[in-house]
Amino acid sequence: MTKEELKAVATKVAEASSCYAGLKDLIVAWQKAIGTSGEKAAAEKMLAGLKECVTPIDGLIAFAGSPTGEQVFGKEGAASTLKAAQDAKANGEDTCICPACQNGKILLAHEKELLG
Repeated sequence: MTKEELKAVATKVAEASSCYAGLKDLIVAWQKAIGTSGEKAAAEKMLAGLKECVTPIDGLIAFAGSPTGEQVFGKEGAASTLKAAQDAKANGEDTCICPACQNGKILLAHEKELLG
C-alpha cells in the first residue's frame, strides 16, 4: 500500500466511533509526522497503540455477551453484536468486526511499510 492509502485507512480508524481517544491521537500524530524526521517514531507509537486496541474476535464475543457489553450496547445491541461476532468467527474472521479494529488490522498487516 502507498503512504496515502495507509493514511486513508488510518483516518477510517480514527473516525470510527469505536476508536479509543488515545489511539486517535496517535494516528493524528503519525499523519502530521509523515514526511518528517519524526515519522518513524510516530508510526512506532501508532502501531503500539493499534496492537493494544485491535481486539480479537473472541474478545468481542466475550464483551458482547457480558453484562458490561449489555450496558454499552443495550440489550438488543449486545445480542445483535454477539450474533454478528459469532457469525463472523464462524466465517473465519479473527478480529473484532467494528470499523476501528477492521481498519486497524490492515495497518498492522502493513507494519513494514509504515516503518520503512
